This record gives sequence, C-alpha cells and structure tokens, in this order.
Amino acid sequence: MIGFVKLGLILLVGLTVVYGLVSLYSRSVRKERLENEWDADPPSSNPLTRAAHVAAGLAAYRHSLRRRLIVLIYVVPVVVIVVLTYLTNVN
Repeated sequence: MIGFVKLGLILLVGLTVVYGLVSLYSRSVRKERLENEWDADPPSSNPLTRAAHVAAGLAAYRHSLRRRLIVLIYVVPVVVIVVLTYLTNVN
C-alpha cells in the first residue's frame, strides 16, 4: 500500500511539472501569435496598443477550450492506471 502511495505522489509531481511546461508553452505560442497578428496588420482606427491587444487576447485565452484541455494531462494517465489496475485484478 505504501508503494502505491509513493507511486501516486511521484506521478502527481511528474504530471504537475509536465502540466506547467505545456501550459507555459501553449501560452507563449498564443502570445507570439497575437504579437505577429498585430505586427502584420496594425489597425489604424483602433486605439488599442500592441500590449493591450496582446493582453486582451491572452484574457480570452484564459477561458478557451485549449487551456481547459491541458487539464487532461492529469486525467488521462490516472484513468489509464486505474483501468489497468482494475483489469489486472479482476482476472
């Protein structure tokens, strides 16, 4: 039982590191895309500055589906381990 708890803690720490890295990468890609979008065609009639455009885009990203899907980094491995453990112990 103690081995299972240790495995769970190691898995949790590892998944947290992976989640953090993927989250940072995804956010930086989104920020770069917003900056390139502004640089390619800066609107002359829009009073927003480049920084405000990027900030508004990142605020919209916080509520996007992509950001929520990154949480699957925690869910999928745990579900796979539970299913495999169940299937191994049933037979």
